[in-house]
Amino acid sequence: MIRLVAMDLDGTLTQHKSRPYAECLKVLDELAQNYRLVIVGAGGCERIFKQLGGFSHEIIGFYGMQNATSDGKNLAVTQRSSVEVDNSSVTKRVEQLREELGYTDFLGETVEFHDSGLITFPLLGTAAHLGDKLAFDPDRTRRRAVYGRVKEVFNEFTVFIGGSSSFDIVPKPYCKSFALRGYIEKHGISREEVIYFGDDYGMGGNDEDIYKSDTQFVCIDDYREFPKIARRVLL
Repeated sequence: MIRLVAMDLDGTLTQHKSRPYAECLKVLDELAQNYRLVIVGAGGCERIFKQLGGFSHEIIGFYGMQNATSDGKNLAVTQRSSVEVDNSSVTKRVEQLREELGYTDFLGETVEFHDSGLITFPLLGTAAHLGDKLAFDPDRTRRRAVYGRVKEVFNEFTVFIGGSSSFDIVPKPYCKSFALRGYIEKHGISREEVIYFGDDYGMGGNDEDIYKSDTQFVCIDDYREFPKIARRVLL
């Protein structure tokens, strides 16, 4: 019997960095009548809250480094962890990779440091236009081609092919499976009572570790199909 519906955000419920469309919000409201809902995100809880808005849910952000609850109007961060990172060393390695891989032309900053210790390596830069990012690597082929090299350079971190045009470089042991495991243990929920919806389950994807675990996983290959699939599976 399912008690908890856990979901990725970008690519699963919404287009990347975009607000959910009406039918998605409608089905989330329907699910909330019968199940506990939690968003398991790569981004911070505040960003996820602002992007979603409009319904009561819980949020796991930054791969388990933040936890928060929302009543639909307000966000309450209930847990916040941080790991100290050597910014200078990271920046040098990012610059090395840009030269080596040919990504020296970018907009904004070369790397984004989050207070949690999570690092984003945006291949197009932190100020790249959304349209350019969405068109850059929709099937992740370009990033998968160099994924092994980025992992090698940042071997003391866990590296994910994140978002639409970047890599997430995450302090160990944080990842979505680690975050979800901690959440269900805290709330007394068994693995058999959890179902997870995600789109990024391929090599290097930030849902891959949950996909490969014993958690029931529903693949979403087009976020516009989520309402239909969720209703079929759960309602």
